[in-house]
Amino acid sequence: MAIRLVIVDGHTLTRYGLRELIAGHADIEIVAECGSAAEAHKVVEAAEPDVVTIDSILPDGDGMQLAREFRSRYPRLGIVMLTSRDEDHLLFRALETGVSAFVAKTAPVEETIAAIRHAAVAATSFTASGLAMALGRRRHARERLALSPREAEVLRLLRDGLTIPVIAQAMYISTSTAKTYVARLYDKLGAANRAQALMTAVQHDLIRYEENPVSHLAPSRAQRAGLLTVAAPRQAASLAGRVAQAAQHERGLQGSHDGLPALVLGAAVAA
Repeated sequence: MAIRLVIVDGHTLTRYGLRELIAGHADIEIVAECGSAAEAHKVVEAAEPDVVTIDSILPDGDGMQLAREFRSRYPRLGIVMLTSRDEDHLLFRALETGVSAFVAKTAPVEETIAAIRHAAVAATSFTASGLAMALGRRRHARERLALSPREAEVLRLLRDGLTIPVIAQAMYISTSTAKTYVARLYDKLGAANRAQALMTAVQHDLIRYEENPVSHLAPSRAQRAGLLTVAAPRQAASLAGRVAQAAQHERGLQGSHDGLPALVLGAAVAA
C-alpha cells in the first residue's frame, strides 16, 4: 500500500519539484498539497495522510509551529521538515518539535525519499543527515561558551531588557562592575551588542526559545535548574520598550543597534 503524502510549501516550484521527484516512486502517492499554514489543517484532516512535508518558512506562519501542532493532534503522523537553511539551531528546533525527519532542500533526491519512507514507519523517531556532527559542534560550543552563574544571570537580565544600572541594582553590584560583566559576556559570545548576544545564546541553547517566558522576579523551576527562556515574537513588542530604554543607558558600551527588541530575535529564530 502506497504512503499517502501531503505537501505543505509556499513555493509553487518546490511543490512541482516534489511532485516530479515522487512520480518515479510507486510506493509514495501525493494525496493533497497546499501553500500555507492556514490551509494545512483542513487539508491534512481531509486527506488523512501517512506523512506530511512542511517547509520551515511558510508565507503565513512558522513551519516549526505547524509541525508542533500536527504532532500534538496526530501522534502517528510522519512529519518531514524541509528547509532552505541547513543550520544546526534549526535542526535542534526540529528535533525538539517532534518531527520525524529534517531535510535540506539541497539534499540528494534519495535522502528526501528516504526521509519520507522513514517518517511513514517511525513517525516518532528522528533522523537527519549530519545529526552526529551537529551534536559534536553543539557539545564543543557549549564547552567553549560555558557561562559562570554570574554570566548566566547577566544574560537572563539582558534578555529581560534591563538597563545596565538596573542590572547592577538587581545583582547588588556597582554599575562599573555590571558593565564589566556585560563586556565579558559579549566577548565570550563574540557579540557587539545585546541583539547579537541573545541570538548567539539562542543558537547555542544557552537560553531557551519558549512562548511564555517567566519574569526574572519569579524564577521558574526550569530557571532554578539553569535553563533560561526567551520570548517568542508575540512577547517581543512588550519587551521593546524596556530594551529601547536599556539601549539609551548602554551607548558607551554598545553599538547603535542595541536598541533592537530583545526578541525581535523571536522572528529570527522562527525563520
